[in-house]
Amino acid sequence: EAQDAGDSLASYRDKFVVADESVIYLDGNSLGRLPKASAERVREVVEEDWGNHLIRSWTDRWIDLPSRIGDLIGTSLLGTGRDEVIVGDSTTVALYKVVSACLDARPDRRTIVIETGNFPTDRYVVESLAAQRGLEIRWLDQTDAGGVSTSQVAAALDGSVAVAVLSHVDYRSAALLDMAGITAAVHDVGALMIWDLCHSVGVVPIDLQADGVDAAVGCTYKYLNGGPGAPAFTYVRRERQAELKQPIWGWWSRREMFDMAQGYHASAGMKAWLTGTPGVLSMAAIEPAVAMIAEAGIAAVRAKSRALTELGVRLYDEWLAPRGLGLASPRDASRRGSHITVSHPDAKALTLQLVDKGVIPDFRQPDGIRLGLAPLTTRYVDVYDGFSVLADLLGAPWRFVRLGPA
Repeated sequence: EAQDAGDSLASYRDKFVVADESVIYLDGNSLGRLPKASAERVREVVEEDWGNHLIRSWTDRWIDLPSRIGDLIGTSLLGTGRDEVIVGDSTTVALYKVVSACLDARPDRRTIVIETGNFPTDRYVVESLAAQRGLEIRWLDQTDAGGVSTSQVAAALDGSVAVAVLSHVDYRSAALLDMAGITAAVHDVGALMIWDLCHSVGVVPIDLQADGVDAAVGCTYKYLNGGPGAPAFTYVRRERQAELKQPIWGWWSRREMFDMAQGYHASAGMKAWLTGTPGVLSMAAIEPAVAMIAEAGIAAVRAKSRALTELGVRLYDEWLAPRGLGLASPRDASRRGSHITVSHPDAKALTLQLVDKGVIPDFRQPDGIRLGLAPLTTRYVDVYDGFSVLADLLGAPWRFVRLGPA
């Protein structure tokens, strides 16, 4: 409570919908809370833009949404210039596009480097492209909760590698990788670097330009609070935009989209990375929370994120380690994102018991309980109380119901 009283970001919680104060929500790394301004913005789009302005809203209000929101995300959270980020598609489709484009740009190279612990959709996209093109995948294995190291990545690189695809923050352990060092190592062999930013954007300072990143993707429904199904963003470095060609052509990426003419000519800049008609309602919901993060300042957000996870690790050491849980996240806060994962053989059953007690984390295979700490909405008392409930459950093993393989 003393930490909450001194929290410079505490007032932001009031800008979000908290329907039940008794619920301890520790899953903002999967779905962020609803900003009140987002609910109002969607209402305006439905009632005014769609309801009253009708088709005129496309040209007057909506047509530049992918670029406008992309610029906001890029300039405030990713260290990019204007027209280097666009919003649209799902993360899976966005990743397919950038990996495909990077492979096309290195046609004589036959290898893709990716980590075995990458989020499944990243692995599946890479596997599908490798199967389609007859390419080799070079898999990297994590040796501990700290994630793959720069030296480990460098050792896997040679002149056959076209592209490397890695997650900035690991979705299970929250391990934060060395973006600058790994990107430099990839460039040293002439390959291209793609980063998945889903678990870092909005809670970790990112400077894609300074780190030399070629392309990146990220989702907007976690720490950016865009809502379920909110579209992803795509980044392509300005110096790479002429080289990397978007593979899924559509009318929204055509230079003169309303000509309806034969032949395709790509738009300039990031509009070339669009394909079909964007989802206006879900896109409109993204802007308010991104603006709040920009207002709060990513440095302040990161500082609170570190403080929240440091509190969690201290409580783990005091309450959970003696009760048989493992820590599946890095201990060093500088190498950790904004969630903590603890491990236990009965993790799935424990997660269900926590939800029954009003604490909402999530379960990740094979034995992880993820506790997501969103700096704009999570209080220090939430961390304390949530870990306390988990400790109490561990003191009553008779409550567990083994659910078998999952």
